[in-house]
Formats: sequence, C-alpha cells, structure tokens
Amino acid sequence: MKTIWFICGYATVGLAIIGIFLPLLPTVPFLLLAAFCFARSSKRAHDWLLNHPKLGPPIHDWQKSGAIRLPAKRMATICVIAAFVISVMLGLRWKILMIQGITLSCVMLFIWTRPSK
Repeated sequence: MKTIWFICGYATVGLAIIGIFLPLLPTVPFLLLAAFCFARSSKRAHDWLLNHPKLGPPIHDWQKSGAIRLPAKRMATICVIAAFVISVMLGLRWKILMIQGITLSCVMLFIWTRPSK
C-alpha cells in the first residue's frame, strides 16, 4: 500500500508543478494531497516536500492556519474570471454557463473567506 501512496504523491506533485504554468489547474490542493500521500508512504519524500523552498510554504500556511496567500487568491480570481469569459466567448449554452458560474462563485467564496498569510 505504501507504494501506491508514494506513486500518488509524486503524481500529485507533478500535477501541482504543471498547475504553476497552467492557470486553470490548482497548485495548492495538489500539494496538500501530495503531502497527505507522502505522510503515508515516505518520511523522506514528505520532508522533502515540506522543506522545499517553493512548494513547502503554501502547505505550511494551510496546515498552520488554513491560510491562502493574497497573491494566490488574486491569481485564482483572475483565472476563474478568464475561464468564465472564455466559456462565454465560446458561446456555451446558458444552462452550462449558469452551472459554471455557480460553481466558480462557490470556489471564489471559499478562497476569499480563508485567512490571508
């Protein structure tokens, strides 16, 4: 079972890294999932992730206070708006836009109600 957790940990780190460059793929949730997986499989990998200079701080912020840094909140907001604008420009049906709008609004509500670091 540890092998499966380990593979899932590295897969989610990979998705988190891709999310740094692709605005619609969330980075921090994948990092949190990777930390969870590594905690169950490899102390060495878990320590590496938590002590990484770029990937570790968002995990520490979340574990300590459930905080999301203000620049991350702003970037998430820009990405959500961009995704919705693209959907409108593609001419998606109003029902789909409504579902997407409600879902994205809930995501934004969650993000902006978290404390800022």
